Amino acid sequence: MVYNLSYRRPPHVDNRRASLASEKTGKSVGESTLGDSTLRDSQDAIGNFGIPEALSFDRIIDGGTCPPTPYSVETMLIHLSQPCTTRDFMNYLIYIEHAAENLQFFLWYRDYTKRFHQLSTNEQNLAPIWTVEQAEAQALAMKDSSNPMKTISPEAAAIFQGSDFGTPKINAVEPGKGNPFNTPPMTPDNGPRESIAPSEYPWSDSGSTLRSGFKASHDKKAAGAFEAADVKLQPFTIQPFREEISRIISIYIADGAQRQLNLSSKERAALLHALAVTTHPTAFRQVIHTVEWTLRHQAHQNFIRWSICNGNRPRVIFARGLGVSCILFGILAAVLIVLSNAGRGWRVLSAIGFFLGVSTLVAAWKGMCVVLHGMHHRHLRPWELFAEDDDASSDFEMKKDSFDSVGSNNSYEDQPWVAKYQKRNILRKIMDREVWIQEPALRQIQDTIFVQALLGSLLVTAVCVGIFVALPGGGFY
Repeated sequence: MVYNLSYRRPPHVDNRRASLASEKTGKSVGESTLGDSTLRDSQDAIGNFGIPEALSFDRIIDGGTCPPTPYSVETMLIHLSQPCTTRDFMNYLIYIEHAAENLQFFLWYRDYTKRFHQLSTNEQNLAPIWTVEQAEAQALAMKDSSNPMKTISPEAAAIFQGSDFGTPKINAVEPGKGNPFNTPPMTPDNGPRESIAPSEYPWSDSGSTLRSGFKASHDKKAAGAFEAADVKLQPFTIQPFREEISRIISIYIADGAQRQLNLSSKERAALLHALAVTTHPTAFRQVIHTVEWTLRHQAHQNFIRWSICNGNRPRVIFARGLGVSCILFGILAAVLIVLSNAGRGWRVLSAIGFFLGVSTLVAAWKGMCVVLHGMHHRHLRPWELFAEDDDASSDFEMKKDSFDSVGSNNSYEDQPWVAKYQKRNILRKIMDREVWIQEPALRQIQDTIFVQALLGSLLVTAVCVGIFVALPGGGFY
């Protein structure tokens, strides 16, 4: 079974195109939240076609595409044959697109939102909702603060003081009334309150997305980020997950962070202003919209396009060369027969070269090797090739630090497989190990592309052979 014969695989989306599309369909800071149906429904509007529902972004994130099996030496190769799982998506973002921080932050936010709403009502009330009105007012204040008139000299400011051009006064908390956000004294009986709640996130086996790795404090780096954004942070230790938020700021938000998100200075400053007030998930409203948009309309589309390719780059280049060679062979055979005394019927033999060459070339141009497709196989990725049986549980558990919200950076240059694969000769790369493709929707896409290649080859072959058959014979030998 194949899709419509007019099917086209997803086009590659670069950063510039994704940014322009985001601006065209962008929404105000109050209209976007995680899982927004409008955000999902707008995928077709920017050309996110060629992806069946079975391989949609939500299906991949929710584990609906070939759910992974428990790891063991026996099941390792079975896992390798599932090229569209969340782990494979993370692998692609780490090794190919080099933007895994977006998916890591997105998964953390999903887990954080779930854990926050599992708190009691009293605990949730400690972190007020960051409303749309507050976000818009903060954006307006930031815009006003960038006005050049704000940088006038103190003498000029004194002249304008009290007029419409003077600096507005900021309402301060009266000393007698107290600040409702000040930290109350700790209850002696309960001891210090843990600000990091246990996580039920499926990718963390340690009970929390923040408990793995070192427990070093990120408060200093988070404080530096607030200071750089000119935000005064008060010690909101009573708010839930305040320590976790500090870690997330130091890892994803602060300048020079290990997994720094690609945010504009305005987005970063607006987020830090919101987080200085509350730890409610709505504080991330604008940032999570940017991250989710990038994942849905750029990373996911490029991931599916990349997954359709069943061969590595050397194999695909070899297939293209083989296709061109077959076409040249067909032309040479047709010319030799035309110049001979053989009958016109013999010229049809050149169709073999044309048909094989064009079909192979068309499929290879779309990243597919027809030989691998005939067995529904794909090449192992370079990072999958050198896994040994004794470390299958560690290397092919998707390197838990990839799914750890507070793990190290996503650099892989020092991993052993990089040097090993570079030393591999070209012939071994062309004939790399293969595994069966288990995902049915992906096989169906490849079947469609293969049928398109055959039909296109049949048409080109008929035209070329018809031309050579119509030519008069040379009779030279």
